[in-house]
Amino acid sequence: MGWQLEKALNERLARETGYVVHPFGSRHTMAVCYPNTYETGMSNLGMQIIYREVNSRNDFQCERAFLPDKKLKKIYEKEHSPILTLENKRPLCDFEILGFSVNFEMDYFNIPDILEAGHIPVRAADRTETDPLVVMGGPVAFFNPEPLALFMDVCLIGEGEELIHAFLDAWLQAKADGAGRQELLRRLARVEGVYVPSLYHHVYDDRGNLMRIDAEPGIPHRVRRQWHELTRPGETVVATPDTEFGSMYLIEIARGCGRHCRFCMAGYCYRRPRVRPLEYVKAAVLRGKKLGKKIGLMGAAISDYPYIDELVTFIRQQGLAFSCASLRADSITPVIVKGIAESGQKTITLAPEAGSEHMRNIINKGITEEHLLQSIDLCTAAGIRKVRMYIMIGLPMETDEDIQGIVDMTRRVREHMDRIGNKSSITLSINPFIPKPMTPFQWMAMTEQKVVERRLAYIKKEAGRIRQTEVLAEPLRQCYIQGVLSRGDRRVGELLLKAHSYGGVRGWKRAVRETGFDVESFLYTPRQTDELLPWSVLDNGLAEDYLIREREKAEKGEFTIPCFEGCRRCHVCGGTNGDTVD
Repeated sequence: MGWQLEKALNERLARETGYVVHPFGSRHTMAVCYPNTYETGMSNLGMQIIYREVNSRNDFQCERAFLPDKKLKKIYEKEHSPILTLENKRPLCDFEILGFSVNFEMDYFNIPDILEAGHIPVRAADRTETDPLVVMGGPVAFFNPEPLALFMDVCLIGEGEELIHAFLDAWLQAKADGAGRQELLRRLARVEGVYVPSLYHHVYDDRGNLMRIDAEPGIPHRVRRQWHELTRPGETVVATPDTEFGSMYLIEIARGCGRHCRFCMAGYCYRRPRVRPLEYVKAAVLRGKKLGKKIGLMGAAISDYPYIDELVTFIRQQGLAFSCASLRADSITPVIVKGIAESGQKTITLAPEAGSEHMRNIINKGITEEHLLQSIDLCTAAGIRKVRMYIMIGLPMETDEDIQGIVDMTRRVREHMDRIGNKSSITLSINPFIPKPMTPFQWMAMTEQKVVERRLAYIKKEAGRIRQTEVLAEPLRQCYIQGVLSRGDRRVGELLLKAHSYGGVRGWKRAVRETGFDVESFLYTPRQTDELLPWSVLDNGLAEDYLIREREKAEKGEFTIPCFEGCRRCHVCGGTNGDTVD
């Protein structure tokens, strides 16, 4: 390691508080890696929680690594160095376990880059007894790990606070018994929530359809997703100014969502709505205050937190500013609005997702135009004047009338803002719908790109005629790549590997061409509800016909009420799906 690299890593560490360093090798070693830059990765609370859990043990040390940013990459290349961890500045290949926290599809492209730069064989099948065990956690593992199965030895299926300890305990026992790599994998596969892809064989017919997933003898046919009851802390572990949320002390106040939005993977993968006790959250706020941080409240729908008004009042009484990860227009309150206005927020972000009542009924959004206008009234009165609205296009069963509904809704919002004396801007943030596994829309086709392009162009043209209105849209190319990665099977791993050889996402089109992967058929052909899906080995606790029933309700535009105490409709909170072994 050259002096420039050591200096850069030490400077980054010097700006942190809360990190842990043990002499390397004084305990068993694990590195946790976020497959994106430090700025992005250290904004992820889940990775920090796992870092804390592993370092809380007396038999393991956990260090962190990230994809180098442009500046750091130049130093690595100049010094011909492998990727190093922050704490002890060791190559990833020196660790016994390498864990990836994977949250977003476009980060898939970075994983083979990191493995190669960490001097670890990229393919799991090529690793030997002396190579690290490569493990994946994070929401991607919950809903469809198959596109990354080529690279992963183990996937942790579920929330990690307790699962990570069950996994490490089983790893330690197998090592103590002298188990080799293959026996280690077999033992790990018997731990609830641990999925070992190499022990499950995907069988295809002559047309390339997935026919069977065969578990090896003695291995569970299905892997049951694990939940955590929020009994452990959920707040910033390592504080640093060098991230997107560097000024904030992040606190998870709730997990899961019971709103049943039919497009939302997070809503189904974190289906059990759970809240942290108010007294815990207040104590966490005070810990953030000691660090001089703004409070960042994390959760699926912050305004649904049952004690939100009392919590906001407490935060403001402490003289602290705060920010929210998300708000719902139908549960926003004057106390919340007043608090975020006093915290300096200038824009309210609302997510109607669709412009027409017809489309919002299909996706089960549960937001009306009246809710939007009432939220804008509250915010305008408090001094929050700019409005941003999240919209999806290309949703299942969408028509041109639904696209016109987006324009008409925006015009009515503009007229309403003018009537109440709010002359500030409206921003429409528009993205195409991407079908996600484990949701009622997992069988749906994506709308053809040329149709989405036409509809987006129409919205932009019409919105340009509405005063003080702008349209922002994610690049469509990336969205359609995400559409492949989201529902891909193991063959997509080969596509990723080929793209890696041509520079990652830049090599995607060439990789598709050379592998002969039929992207259009994959994206635009609906799946059958009796079709075997690549992620079928995962058991997320839902009743087997629940997603089908929700899809049928979507087709009829029928509403599903939110979760309630004692609800047993989907079985996540009550029913069980049996697990069998050969």
